[in-house]
Amino acid sequence: MAVEFVGIDPDTDRDHCPTVWADAEAQEILLQGWKPTPETRADCEGSSPANGPAPDGEAIVRIPARMIPLIREACDAVERAQLR
Repeated sequence: MAVEFVGIDPDTDRDHCPTVWADAEAQEILLQGWKPTPETRADCEGSSPANGPAPDGEAIVRIPARMIPLIREACDAVERAQLR
């Protein structure tokens, strides 16, 4: 897997460092973020009739809005790989 580092939260204090990577080969974006509180997790899991608890292999992460440009950059990297 060729994972490309895209960026880290620009306001990181190095102890709390949400990060974005792109895997163009697998056409996936990888996110590291904060674990939600139990209340937030319940809100997310109950926000739609189709939603239930996150399966064991999945996680809900919280990413600050200031990272939107990095997420867009990762999306672009994966999208460009599809065009090759």
